[in-house]
Amino acid sequence: MAITATFLEQDGQPPAAVAARLAAFLRAAQSTLHLAIYDFRLSDSLAGPLMEALRERVAAGVEVRIVYDAGKPHFSFQQASADPAPPGTAQFIKSLGGGILARAITGGDPKLPKLMHHKYIIRDGQDANGTIWTGSTNFTDDSWTYQENNIIEVESSSLCAYFETDFEELWQRGDIATTGAHDTGTVSVDGKRVGVAFAPGEGRAIDHEIAHVIGTARRRIKICSMLITSGAILGALGDALDRRWLQEFGGIHDATQMASVLDQWQGGQAAWKIKAFEHIASTLAGKRSTPYTPDGRHDFMHNKIVLVDDTVITGSYNLSHSATENAENVLFLHDPGLASTYNSYIDRLVQRYGKG
Repeated sequence: MAITATFLEQDGQPPAAVAARLAAFLRAAQSTLHLAIYDFRLSDSLAGPLMEALRERVAAGVEVRIVYDAGKPHFSFQQASADPAPPGTAQFIKSLGGGILARAITGGDPKLPKLMHHKYIIRDGQDANGTIWTGSTNFTDDSWTYQENNIIEVESSSLCAYFETDFEELWQRGDIATTGAHDTGTVSVDGKRVGVAFAPGEGRAIDHEIAHVIGTARRRIKICSMLITSGAILGALGDALDRRWLQEFGGIHDATQMASVLDQWQGGQAAWKIKAFEHIASTLAGKRSTPYTPDGRHDFMHNKIVLVDDTVITGSYNLSHSATENAENVLFLHDPGLASTYNSYIDRLVQRYGKG
């Protein structure tokens, strides 16, 4: 395995299968497991295999450390422009058992809802076979049952080094602050270029790099993102659509969550974004998810994917201004075969939810 993608859809897979895949990933660790996870809450049936795998690894002498979002003061989904996690992660991690070290990570400024929004695992990051698990997928029943998400696994000690730097800074600081600053680069994985960057330290650069890659499109652009609110990205998408030379332009977003954002933009400084988004949205399918409540069914179209020609951009990073200020990770994977699988997945979601 060098680069492997797993795709989730609402009611498209048994959540137990996701639990089994994650447990197998954890059980393969020989030296270290470092997890950075935003939302980690599972029912007993799904938690069981993970608890067993983690306790087994601890007993075998594997170092297991977890950083997680410390939680925020009460704020609305609309204010955050991001998916606030219900409480329970700290309690769940505590239940995993002894020998696991954990640390809550704050957003820095208590007045602002900045998030430790990662969903990554570094397995044996200091070893030659070090492997990254990342993507858009939280570790919750709803994420594995009702949401559209992707998981990307990359075996690369060179890539692990970047993630280890980010993890250690989060662990030592205890807040997101400027984590990720200057922690960016490109590695080769089986001859394929993989770029990596982390917010908030490189948040603005990530935003503009995604817009730049969109601007280089010659054949296709596919979007698969819960939110599309970044001004730079909206502008780049609009320019690409207006050029009219692309063979394919389309994708899917979460129509319910974007409707809330459009209401916020009315009459404000961001009002110009309404027409910019509507121009793009005319080409997209929109999933009508359940409006957010802490105890409701969280069935968002939760992916964060941009596909440009043969480049896949994915990770925890939403296409939003908030993502530049949260703790996030993003990969730029230049791989024609992988791009083809992502293209088929996005087209399947468009077919399922209908073109806008």
